[in-house]
Amino acid sequence: MKEIYFTRHGQTVWNVENKICGATDSPLTDKGRAQASDLAARIRDSDISIDEILYSPLSRAADTARIISDVTGIPAREEPRLTEQNFGRWEGTARDGAAFKESKRHFADSYGGGESMLRLAQRVYTLLDELKGQPDDRTVLLVAHNGIARVVNSYFHDMTNDEYASFGIKNCELVKYTF
Repeated sequence: MKEIYFTRHGQTVWNVENKICGATDSPLTDKGRAQASDLAARIRDSDISIDEILYSPLSRAADTARIISDVTGIPAREEPRLTEQNFGRWEGTARDGAAFKESKRHFADSYGGGESMLRLAQRVYTLLDELKGQPDDRTVLLVAHNGIARVVNSYFHDMTNDEYASFGIKNCELVKYTF
């Protein structure tokens, strides 16, 4: 049985400011770095066996992954397909805005220069298919973003459009999936 783990990056400046980060690079806060260190210690001190960390190239995820790698000794490498969705005109706006919440229900909309949910799912599903199809049983930790968390969860679980649009995980929450 092959497993993967997923975590969202640590807290960022824009998380604190309630702004949509998307493909915009918002750095980790001190709390975000502490969250990453805490997660790394939990992994190191548990019976979880992870062979490799794949991470988004955006600094908030890359820094989270490097902290985890430094503490645990698990090798880490960048995976561009884990880059957060570009939310186009919504980048930098309020995360809890009614208009943005409604826009997440329109899967083919690219938000005025951003990336549609359909294109996002295509690139993330391709990565997950590759991981699933590998002949070995190595376990991977994906370090990415809340938008990517939605797609990964939808790969493993049927979700309604409303469930998909409202799904999210906390910063440095660790979720396990089994292929």
